[in-house]
Amino acid sequence: MRHVLPASVETCHWGYFDAEAPPALTIASGDVVEVETLSGGPEVLPPEGFQVPAALRDIHARSARPLPGHILTGPIAVEGAAPGDALEVRLRDIRLGQDWGWNFSRPLVGALPERFTETHLLHLPLDAQTGVARLPWGDALPLAPFFGVIGTAPPPGWGRVTSLVPRAFGGNLDLKELVAGATLWLPVFTPGGLLSLGDGHAAQGDGEVNVTAIETALTGEIEVILHKGAALPGPRAETPTHLIEIGLDPSLDQAAKKALSSLIDRVSDLTGLAAEDAYALCSMSADLRVTQVVNGEKGVHAMLHRDRLAFAA
Repeated sequence: MRHVLPASVETCHWGYFDAEAPPALTIASGDVVEVETLSGGPEVLPPEGFQVPAALRDIHARSARPLPGHILTGPIAVEGAAPGDALEVRLRDIRLGQDWGWNFSRPLVGALPERFTETHLLHLPLDAQTGVARLPWGDALPLAPFFGVIGTAPPPGWGRVTSLVPRAFGGNLDLKELVAGATLWLPVFTPGGLLSLGDGHAAQGDGEVNVTAIETALTGEIEVILHKGAALPGPRAETPTHLIEIGLDPSLDQAAKKALSSLIDRVSDLTGLAAEDAYALCSMSADLRVTQVVNGEKGVHAMLHRDRLAFAA
């Protein structure tokens, strides 16, 4: 079955994940959902001449903002999902929802908080036809839209948590590989899973170093598949070409170790290789990439091309 979930005051929650949040939509495993997302508070609205979604202005006017964070659409409950299961979220399509994006930096945050001490805001025209963002110094940056935040609800005992910090439930991963065609796997910690999406990015560099990418509204088409008993310790991803394991930790070194260790285990599980041989394969062929360095829990993702596993097919 196919569903449409527009962004509105009724279907969005601002700044948090919460196991007690009521679902905006309930679906069956295998259903497809067209999800509309919005991004940014009143302080980043553009000057005249750009299209500002009416729903964004309404959310600004009427939605509660209990924690600093992102405007998220959802939650989406999946029938039969229970703690110990996993959700497979296939990103079938992602497209722009407006003709502008923004990049914002402010004092005391980002990768270089001691260097940049003034607030800086850019508004960038986005051209869906040519697939570029126009930068004020004359460059045209290719677009590669993805959702910076995709997550299930946290364990009930955690209470309401900010959307700013990625955790075992996913959330603010800022993994730029999650473009259309990619898949994200997420653990289920509460009945229904309660999947939410937001933080649309038109383009981002690895690291997201000044805290924002090209933030914008996006509409995505996702297919959600429930896997019973497929307990996961945290999020993992796939693209048509690569396996991706995600490490999260306040220390970038520890995040790298977690991502690499998870990739070694996954290679061993898929191929039967001894851990030592999987370790060697990763050293010869896998890539460790910095996902983001600005979300409290830093991210590293370990990527291995699927061709390296062809011998086990």
